[in-house]
Amino acid sequence: MKALQHGDELAFAEIYNRYGYPLLEQAFRKVNSREVAEEIVQDLFAALWHKHERADIQSLKSYLWSSVKYRIINHIKNKLTHACYLDYSRGLSEADHRTEQELAASDLSLALNNGLAHMPTHTRTVFQLSRLEHQTVPQIALRLSLSPKAVEYHLTRALKMLRVSLKDFLVPLVLLALA
Repeated sequence: MKALQHGDELAFAEIYNRYGYPLLEQAFRKVNSREVAEEIVQDLFAALWHKHERADIQSLKSYLWSSVKYRIINHIKNKLTHACYLDYSRGLSEADHRTEQELAASDLSLALNNGLAHMPTHTRTVFQLSRLEHQTVPQIALRLSLSPKAVEYHLTRALKMLRVSLKDFLVPLVLLALA
């Protein structure tokens, strides 16, 4: 340690050769990652070299093992903190999208109801029976005493009118479908 305090590189190399591999094995057993274990041991030795002049180490072996232990603990704490933050941020992201989707659905529903309100009565009724109550053209024709051709005409007319009243919603849907 006296030689290391005076900046002796050979003394540092001897310490590294003597303790480096056992410290690396200890770190690897705890973090299960060769790269992380190497980084922990490398940081320890880099810190030892940078403070070699003012280091007042009584027992080098105890100092090195304790330092690795605390560096491992810090690594695990940082990893857990990062994982908790990712979970938290994912939760916020999902909540943001859910709120956005609910608002978009509400706006679309309002625009659909507005579009339906501006339709002639027969056209609106045919559309509601077809699209909202899922009835077939023959069922609608029978229920309203219309010909199947008249039902198809009202459906076509309703869809054209809705395309116009919902044009602001259709462009983003088409772009989303193409993405």
